[in-house]
Amino acid sequence: MTTLPPVPGPPQVPDPRSRDVALDLAGMDALVAGLVLPDGASPYVTSALETSRELIRHSWYRYEFATVAVTHSLFALEQVLAGRLAVEAPLPELIERAADAGLVGAGLAAELDRGRLLRSRLAQGAVTSAALGPERAVTAVRAVFDAVALLLPPPPTAEATNGAAPEERLARLWKAHRSAPFPAGFRGVDIEGVELVLLDADVAGLVQRELDGGLDGTGVAVLWACIAGLDKAVPLIDETYCSAYFARLRTMAKLAAARHLPTAT
Repeated sequence: MTTLPPVPGPPQVPDPRSRDVALDLAGMDALVAGLVLPDGASPYVTSALETSRELIRHSWYRYEFATVAVTHSLFALEQVLAGRLAVEAPLPELIERAADAGLVGAGLAAELDRGRLLRSRLAQGAVTSAALGPERAVTAVRAVFDAVALLLPPPPTAEATNGAAPEERLARLWKAHRSAPFPAGFRGVDIEGVELVLLDADVAGLVQRELDGGLDGTGVAVLWACIAGLDKAVPLIDETYCSAYFARLRTMAKLAAARHLPTAT
């Protein structure tokens, strides 16, 4: 008697969650740990960013929340951009103006525009809310967090706040920065004479010294020199993660330096 081969079943379609999702809730906590809420934002902006972060965390329960997180974060971005640029315009124009003014780097602007395009495609019905998984959503939402931190007004002076608010913000950013890997492929790279890996090490050491007890006059002078290098390099970085990494470094450096500004007389 001839044995017939088994009848093939329906083709197996891979679960998209298996490609882009943390394995458990603890993994989701780690995934969003670097999304640190910027100080100084309005309650509306803070709420939108926090909701976006929590949507990614809870996409462990509902996969589509990850895409919704990206679109929701753009509410915060749009408001901050309009306020900083003092103009009412569509989001694509606001992003372009911010990049042209050097407020955000080219790479960061490109990532912001990708999030904006996703929102447009959702509105047009070209994609569904399952378009992104958690890891890709974190990349897009981190770009918004970093842009908002860059676009907010400068931190208040130590005299205005008794030093508490800037110090707390600096400590939070430092914690997030320490857990972030140095941008792959940028070791040994210099931009306009600024070697990125050395700049990173210098600022990290100075920020740590500031948090540990405060910089002396020489340290403050070196820090301002580092800020000048960051101001030169950051707008020219055209890779998304690297741009965000050094934008955060610049924010930390300026927070640390602001504590040593002379008071007005």
